[in-house]
Amino acid sequence: MILRALPPPLDPTLKDGDFGDFIFAPVGEWVAARGSDHPELALDLFEELTQRFSMEWAIRPFLNRWPDLVLGRMGEWCDHPSYHVRRLVSEGTRPRLPWGMSVSLGLEDPLHLLDRLHADETRYVTRSVANHLNDIARKDPDLVFSRLDQWRQEGRQHPGELRWMMSHGLRGLVKSGHPAALQMLGYDPDAPVEVTLDLPAEARIGEVLDFSVQIEGPIGQPVLVDYIVYFQRSGGKTSRKVHKLKQAAIGDGPLQLVKRHKLKGDATTFRLVPGPHRLEVQVNGRVRAAGGFELLE
Repeated sequence: MILRALPPPLDPTLKDGDFGDFIFAPVGEWVAARGSDHPELALDLFEELTQRFSMEWAIRPFLNRWPDLVLGRMGEWCDHPSYHVRRLVSEGTRPRLPWGMSVSLGLEDPLHLLDRLHADETRYVTRSVANHLNDIARKDPDLVFSRLDQWRQEGRQHPGELRWMMSHGLRGLVKSGHPAALQMLGYDPDAPVEVTLDLPAEARIGEVLDFSVQIEGPIGQPVLVDYIVYFQRSGGKTSRKVHKLKQAAIGDGPLQLVKRHKLKGDATTFRLVPGPHRLEVQVNGRVRAAGGFELLE
């Protein structure tokens, strides 16, 4: 009855950005709740439903109860003509899926599926693979490095797309300044650069923090520049937030960067607290310059 009631699948000619209609999410949850005694039928339904709305949350209880069965079906889905079904393989098995139930799979258990999906022609799928790698990297960076190196040697994915996947999949490690992740992306943590930070003494909540960075070094030196703001929190604590600034190569002369950081005073998820704050400039994972400013109401 559910299958007969479904509308046509999402446009198969698209390559990205077609997540589907939320109205079908409850149908997936109903299958998860009522289909536990009929896993084969439930997987048939997920195959169809995910072509209308992603089923990565709904399929996870089945991964926990019948891991071999579900992984076996996912092996078939790796060759499915719908990129939505192929994406479900990677997204549904992610170790740290936002808002999703945790899965009891080992980090290596779905990797044979990612080996097949990493060369997918659709960014919707390869983004999921990269997000999956980013999840793994939180617990086992070396596992991610070895897989990316293997994929690079195989040469099945377009070099530009694989480079994007590497950058996206290693982003958490890059933010933390992990040397091996930076080196894999071509950024030397020990690069001979000098950094100057021009930072105002004061800034006001609701306005912007204007600052500039000057980087000097050898011509052609690749640099990945982040800035880190240490915000005051209630109770005298601080929180650290890393922001992207620039990805570039030093030219014939200093690299000049200017940034206007908005200090939103009405954000619902992060409340600014007046007081002394700190800003650091990180180049290729290493803090090279720092300064303080007073945040005013």
